[in-house]
This record gives sequence, structure tokens and C-alpha cells, in this order.
Amino acid sequence: MQLHFKHRDFTGLLEVINPENSPSEELELALVRASSGQSIERIYEGKESVLVILGGRCSVSIDGVGAWDNLGERKSVFDGQATAVYIPPGVRHRVSTDGFVEVAVFRAPAHRGGEEAYLVRPEEVQAVDRGQDNWRREVHDIIDETRPAKKLIVGETFNDPGAWSSYPPHKHDVQDSPREVRLQEIYHYRVQPETGFGLQRLYSPERSFDETFTVQDGDSFLVPFGYHPVVAAAGYQLYYLWALSGESRALHPREDPVHSWISGGV
Repeated sequence: MQLHFKHRDFTGLLEVINPENSPSEELELALVRASSGQSIERIYEGKESVLVILGGRCSVSIDGVGAWDNLGERKSVFDGQATAVYIPPGVRHRVSTDGFVEVAVFRAPAHRGGEEAYLVRPEEVQAVDRGQDNWRREVHDIIDETRPAKKLIVGETFNDPGAWSSYPPHKHDVQDSPREVRLQEIYHYRVQPETGFGLQRLYSPERSFDETFTVQDGDSFLVPFGYHPVVAAAGYQLYYLWALSGESRALHPREDPVHSWISGGV
């Protein structure tokens, strides 16, 4: 069962995580890396998409809508808040650039029904601090439950050096609303300086599965089940772009009762 997907050099479009190479049922990740004059055109039948500009600038044109030009206001993920585009299922779209751009593309199975393409600009991204002490992190909600979509929820998390996130450990693999909602999740990491690393733990409640992975700049990780805390190595800032998709479009994680005392839980 492949969960950890190491960084790969590429140009154009790279399919990173999908049902063909992983146990993912609800979520896919692709990356776009394009230079001046290049364009990537796609249409995903039966899948909604969210494009997140990681760095650089590009234009996104969408059939029936038009084009948003010169999108992207940061050189890298550590230089500000994201620009993103939501694309409904079955809509042809094109990413083109006059310079260099990196874009992450999340996809989730969905039937078309009323949603329209829309743009999320950096000033519309909600940035909040969560946690405290050495488990404080900055979270940017890009596509939250208040924005139109069928399944996708997308955001970014920034860990200071040595800091934990997804902490106290929580999971969302059981449909038991409102106590817990079943959602699969994907992380895509960046590290500053890029020679650094983080540690990603994944474990099931009964500990029949309990593994820790060393994650580096450009790696990706699938969370199909279980508790999944992550920590940045001392001296390195850790970022991860995340997306969730599942049976209900709601965030109701359940903390590990062994560690819930840390946040004041029972």
C-alpha cells in the first residue's frame, strides 16, 4: 500500500496520487510545472478540481467563463497567501504562462450540478493560528465549507521549525456525524530551506498500523485512515498543502483520546 510519494523532477503535468497507484478512493493530486509559452489543457469528466498556484504566475481560461490573466502573487509557498481556481466537473480549462509557474491540482469524484467556476484571490484566503506552544501552526483556509463545491476542502498549513500540526493527533475515517466525518486527505510538502525534512506519522486506533515517514521538499502523502500528526525538523519551516474529500463536506475530526488532554479534551 503506497502512501508516501517522493519528489520527482518533471515538466508539464505529473499525476502524483490517484486510484491507479494508491488506495485513494475520493481524492487525486496532480502537479503542473510550466515555463514561458507552455500551456496545459484538460477536461475531467465526473471530477471537480481545485487549482492552487504554488509559485509564479499564469493565466487560467475556462470554457464558457473566459480567462483570468496574470494570476499568482508569490514566488513560492513561503511568500504569501495562495491564489486558487475552482473548476466544476466536465469543464475544459487551460493553464498557460509567460514565465514559470507551479500549480497543484486536486480532483474529487463529483457530478455536475449548479456549481460555477470561481477564483479565490490571496486577500480572500482566511489565515488563522491554531494550537499553542510547540503545536501552534498557521492555517490558510482556501476552499472551506462556506465556498461552493461538491466534495473538496482545500487549505495550507505552515509549521515553524520544530513545531507539530494535525495535533493533538486526530482522524476522520469513520462516518459518525456529527462526532466524526469520513474524509480522505492528501498532503503535499515544501520545506525551507529545501534541504530539510519533517516526520509524518500515521497510525490506526488499535495500532495495528503505526508507521513514521521522513518527508522532504516536494513529497506528497495520502492519508486514507488513522491519526496523522506531522512535525517539522528543528531549523526548517515545513509547509503542506492539503485537501479533503469524502462522504460529507464537513470538518469533524476525532482526537486520539490518549492525547486529547493536551487540547483540553476528555
